[in-house]
Amino acid sequence: VQLQASGGGRVQPGGSLRLSCAASGFTFEDYAMSWFRQAPGKEREGVACIHTNAGSTDYADSVKGRFTITRDNAKNTVYLQMNSLKSEDTAVYYCNAINWRRNYWGQGTQVTVSS
Repeated sequence: VQLQASGGGRVQPGGSLRLSCAASGFTFEDYAMSWFRQAPGKEREGVACIHTNAGSTDYADSVKGRFTITRDNAKNTVYLQMNSLKSEDTAVYYCNAINWRRNYWGQGTQVTVSS
């Protein structure tokens, strides 16, 4: 099983980034996919989730209206479009896949929002 996150980097406040997470080794469409993040000295927190029914999504209050999670089951990939980025969005972002039997984590990708 692999969850390969990419797309992180450094951006100025107000800028945008698009994270991608390419999955392999499991039946992607059977899993809810989420993005979590962890800032230095803080606990890991959920950012966004998209369920197996791609029309159903959930967002942390702190990112509602700025972040959008989508998935492409044909490409086994989940995306996180991040707009209007703030310094408090700086963190390592992790991809997660979960169903009733399994819970998988990918390696993180660093997002730094700084002027």
